Amino acid sequence: MFLVVFIDLLGFGIVLPVMPRQVEPYFDALELGPLARGGLIGLLFSVFSLMQFLFSPVWGRLSDRVGRRPLLLLSLAGSVVFYAVYGWATTFPPQQAATAIGLMLAARVGAGIAGASVGTAAAVIADCTTPENRARGMALIGIAFGAGFTLGPLIAYFGLGLFGRQPWGVGAIASLLSAVALLIACVVFRETRRPGSRAAREFPSLTRTAAVLGLPTVGGLVLVYFLCIFAFANFEATLARLTKAAFGMGDDGNFLVFAFIGFMLMVAGGMYRPLAKRLPETVLLAGGVGLMILGLTAVGAVAWCTQAGAVAGGPLATLFHVAAAVSVAGFAAVNPSVSALISRRTDPERQGEVLGVNQSFASLGRILGPLAGSLLFDVHPSHTLPFVAAVAVLGVVFAILPGLRRAADRT
Repeated sequence: MFLVVFIDLLGFGIVLPVMPRQVEPYFDALELGPLARGGLIGLLFSVFSLMQFLFSPVWGRLSDRVGRRPLLLLSLAGSVVFYAVYGWATTFPPQQAATAIGLMLAARVGAGIAGASVGTAAAVIADCTTPENRARGMALIGIAFGAGFTLGPLIAYFGLGLFGRQPWGVGAIASLLSAVALLIACVVFRETRRPGSRAAREFPSLTRTAAVLGLPTVGGLVLVYFLCIFAFANFEATLARLTKAAFGMGDDGNFLVFAFIGFMLMVAGGMYRPLAKRLPETVLLAGGVGLMILGLTAVGAVAWCTQAGAVAGGPLATLFHVAAAVSVAGFAAVNPSVSALISRRTDPERQGEVLGVNQSFASLGRILGPLAGSLLFDVHPSHTLPFVAAVAVLGVVFAILPGLRRAADRT
C-alpha cells in the first residue's frame, strides 16, 4: 500500500510546483489583472479538492461495500488519464489560451475525482493495524506524501531533460508514474476488506455524512482537521509565487524548494512513528498545531522583510527554509494524529465511510485555503496576508483543542 500511494503521489509532486507558472503565459495572452489571475490559480488548485470533497465519502462508502482494491485501481487508472490530459493542455499556444486553461481545469477535475481515494487508503491501513498501532500506521501515508513531494519535484527537475524541457513533459512523467503504480497495484495489492457487510449496504448520502459528524468527538476532530488543512493550504498554494516574488527563483529552484518541503515531510513522518509509541495522539496533535503556528508566522515575517527592502538571500533564505521545515513538521504530526483518533473511535465496519468523510472535509479545506491564499497574496505588496490568515485560523484550533482532548479522554 505504501509503495502504491508513494508512486501515485510522485505525479502530484511533479505537477504542483509548476502549475501556477505554466498557466501564466495564458493569463498574459488574455491580459488578466492580478485579482483574476489569483482567482484562476486558486480555482485550479481548489477544483481538485472540490472533487475530493464530493467524492471521498463516496469512494470510502463504496470501498466498505465492494472492497478497497477495485476502488484504488480505478483511482490509479484515472490518474493516468488525467495527468496525460494536463500535459496535452500545456501544448496549446498562447493564442488558444482559453482552450488550454479549460483543459487544465478539466484535468484537475478528473484528477481530483481519481485522487479522492486517500480515505480509502487510510481505511486499508485501519483494516491491517490494531487500535494501539493505528497512529503509527497512519503515519505511513504522511511518509508516502513526503516521499512523493521530495522525489516528484526532483524527478521533474532531472526528467524534463528527456523531453527537451518541454512543458508537456510534466504531465507525461506524472501519467507514466501513475501507470507504474497501477501496474504494481494490479500485481501485488490484495483485498483487505470483506465486501458486502451489513454496515456497508447503504449508499453515501448527506444523512450518512451527518451521522458520521454526530459520532462522539468525531465531529470535533473533523473540524480541527479541516481548519489545519485550510491553514496549510494557504502556504502550499502560494509557495511557488512567494519563492519567485521574494527570492526571484526560476522553475528549477522552485522544484528544489518543493523537494525540500517533501523531504522534511518524509523525515517528520518518520520521527512521528516512534513518538506515537510514547505519547498520546492528543499531545502530538497539539504539538503539531503549535509548530505550524510558529513556522507560518516566520514565513510571513520573511515575506514582510523582503518587501521592506531586506536582502533576499543569506539569513533570510535560511530563515525561510527553517520556517518552512517547522511548518511541515507540525503538519506531519497533525495528519496521522487526527486520522488515528477518528479511526479508533469508529466501528470497524465503517472505517472507509468515516475516514472518507474526514478526507472530504480535508478537501474542503484544500478548496477554501488555496482560494483564500491566492486572492490574499496580491492584496498587500508584502504578500503576507495568506500567512496572517493561516496563523489566525490555527490560533482558533489551538484554543479549542483542550476541550476536544477532554472529550476524547472520556471516550
